[in-house]
Amino acid sequence: MNKTNLLISILIMALTFAACVDEPRIPEHEPEPPTPEDTVIMDIPYSGTLPVLFINTEDSCKIDSKDEYVNAEWWLDNMGDKRFESIGSRKRPLKTEIKGRGNATWTNLEKKPYRLKFGEKHKVLGMPSSRHWVLMANAEYWMGQLNDALPFEIGRRMGMAWNPRMQPVEVVLNGDYIGLYFLTEKIRVAKDRVNIVEQNDFETDPEHITGGWLLEIDNYIEPDNITFIEGNGMPFWVSLHSPEYLSPQQREFITNFLIEADQAIYCSDKSSTEWEKYIDIDSLVIFYIIQEVVDNPEAFSGSCYMYNQRGEDTKLIFGPLWDCGSSFQRFGSTYQFDEYIYENLPSYCRVRWISEIAKFTHFQERVRYHWKRFYQNVYPTMDAFMEEFTARIEAAGNCDHERWPQYSSDNIPARMKAFEKPCFDKKVAWLNNQWSEQQPY
Repeated sequence: MNKTNLLISILIMALTFAACVDEPRIPEHEPEPPTPEDTVIMDIPYSGTLPVLFINTEDSCKIDSKDEYVNAEWWLDNMGDKRFESIGSRKRPLKTEIKGRGNATWTNLEKKPYRLKFGEKHKVLGMPSSRHWVLMANAEYWMGQLNDALPFEIGRRMGMAWNPRMQPVEVVLNGDYIGLYFLTEKIRVAKDRVNIVEQNDFETDPEHITGGWLLEIDNYIEPDNITFIEGNGMPFWVSLHSPEYLSPQQREFITNFLIEADQAIYCSDKSSTEWEKYIDIDSLVIFYIIQEVVDNPEAFSGSCYMYNQRGEDTKLIFGPLWDCGSSFQRFGSTYQFDEYIYENLPSYCRVRWISEIAKFTHFQERVRYHWKRFYQNVYPTMDAFMEEFTARIEAAGNCDHERWPQYSSDNIPARMKAFEKPCFDKKVAWLNNQWSEQQPY
C-alpha cells in the first residue's frame, strides 16, 4: 500500500470512529449556554448581579393598556446565582401575557409597573408556584428602595398570615434594559396567598355570601365600588377583588356589613367593643403598627386590604400589606416624625376609620401589647435585614439609576443609611415614647 492510500485509510477510520461517539448533551433542566445570537446588545447593560427576566412581546408590541393583555414570551437567567433556577431560554421561551398596572405610577411615570399572567404555573426565584405575578417598578423610591420591602418583612416577623413575597430582578423588555424591578406575588385568593374560601361571582346562597371576601379600601372611585358615607361625613370606597361580580344579594350583604361596622366605630362610647364584632382587632393593630413605623400616611386611604372567611360570626382581617410607597415620604428639613399617620395628612390622603378606632380603650391596650412584641423582638433585627437587602441590589440599582436618573438613586446602601434608617429609627423612638407602658396613651 502506498503512502497516499495509507493516509486515506487512516482518515476514513478516524471519521468512522468520530461518528460513533455520542455528542455531549445539555440536560433539559439546565439553561442552554449562551451563543452569539443570544447576546442582547443594549445601550445600558444590566449588572448581572441579579437574575435577569427577559420579556419579548408579540411583534414587539407596545404595552400601553392596564385592561388588555399583550401576548409575550419570557425566560429567566439566574446569572450564576445557584440559589435560583433559570427558567426557559432565548431558544426555548415560555408563554405569558403582560399588561400595565397601577394608578399614578402607570399614568405619570415612564418606568412602568406591569402585571404578568404566565401560560403555566411556575415556581420563580424560590416563591411558590403560580401564574400570577406583578413587576413592581419602585420608581421614585430614592431613599433606599425599602418602602415596601421593610414593612412587608416586619409583617412576616410580626406573624401576619401572609404578605406578598418579592425578589429583585433586572428586566429586559423587547431587547431594552428597563432597570431594577421586584417580581412580586399578586394579591389574590389562593392556598399560598390569601388562604380563604373562594366565593363565586353572582352567588345567591345566604350561607355562602357571608365569607370569602377580599376587599380593598380604595382612594379611587370605580363604577363597581361599594360606596357609603363614613361616620365623619366623607365618602368611603371599597374595591372588590374576590368575588369580582356581585349578585344583588352579595352587594346588599357586604354593603350592610360595612355600614354596620362603620356605625359601631363611630359610637360615642369608646369603651364599647361592638365594632370588634366586625373587625379582627389584633390583625388591625399589627397592620396599624407597621404602617406607623414606616410613617405611611396613605395606609388607610388606599391599597388597604381586608378579607374574611365564611361563617355567621366571621370578622374582617386586615392585610395583606401592599403599596407602602409613601413610607417616609413626609421627610423634610422640618418634619421630625413625631405625629401619628392620621394627623396632618397630605392633601391626597384620606382618613378611613383609623383615627376613630384609635380612641377605643381596648384598641389602645392591644397596641401596647403588640408594640412591646415589635420593639423587643422585631425592631432589633431590622438593621441586618436592611443592610443585606440594600447590599444585594446595589450594583443593579446603579444600572437602574443610569437608565432612569429621574426616578432612582445610585449607591442604595448609602442612601438607606443616610435617609431611610434614620427616619425609621426616629419614628420608632417617638412611638415608643407614646406606647411604652409607662406613658399614657
